[in-house]
Amino acid sequence: MANMKNAKKKIKVIAKETKNNNDYTASMKTACKNVEKAVAAKDKDKAADNLKVAIKRIDKAKTVGAIKGNTAARNKSRLTKKVNAME
Repeated sequence: MANMKNAKKKIKVIAKETKNNNDYTASMKTACKNVEKAVAAKDKDKAADNLKVAIKRIDKAKTVGAIKGNTAARNKSRLTKKVNAME
């Protein structure tokens, strides 16, 4: 356990950042799952709407620093391919 004032503060700051990053990551993953569920149900309109939401959440997670840029691009690309491949 830290016993200096600045070390104690740093522990609090790291815990707060981790919590925020987890919130953005969880939100992003949920949005991605919603797109995949709509694709599995073959509902093109719902999948397209959910894709817009997922892309916003992925971009926000990237901006905040919860995920890296390449990960964001890969996730958006995969979801977009799935939605576009629907008939």
